[in-house]
Amino acid sequence: MPKLKNHKYSLQFAEYIISGGAYFWSGSLLLDYVYYSLHWSLWWATMAGNLFGWTVNFLLQRYWVFKNSSLRGHLTQVTGRYIFITLVDFGLNYLILYQLKKWGITPAIGQFISAGLFTPWNYLWYRFWVFPEQFGKHKRIRHGLLRVFAHRAHGHSAYHTLNFKG
Repeated sequence: MPKLKNHKYSLQFAEYIISGGAYFWSGSLLLDYVYYSLHWSLWWATMAGNLFGWTVNFLLQRYWVFKNSSLRGHLTQVTGRYIFITLVDFGLNYLILYQLKKWGITPAIGQFISAGLFTPWNYLWYRFWVFPEQFGKHKRIRHGLLRVFAHRAHGHSAYHTLNFKG
């Protein structure tokens, strides 16, 4: 059984690399276009490239790479986690590109350097926190109003004898 699990994660990592490539190339091409052709500032060019790339990446990661049934019904939480990690990544990416530009390395080359740092970083975050296999495993216990009022002081519930659905 361990070989099957290792194969699953190897395949998942390969899919992650492919979808990360889609993010990288779509975002980088847009960044290069608006920075070099439209002469946007590095900040806005990076923002535009990343927003486009993030959208491509989220869709591929969520619905292809880390697709699992436990994520159903958790789109808000998954999206919030993805946005949080993405904002951290954006800030770090901008700082890396800014510093590399000061050292004479163009943003086009800087994107490759930055991508090498973010590839393992994001895989771990996505796999274990953003798109976990057991999302929502520990569900919050919900008590209906009748169940709360039908609880007896000595610990046994009167709920079953009352046949109320709570």
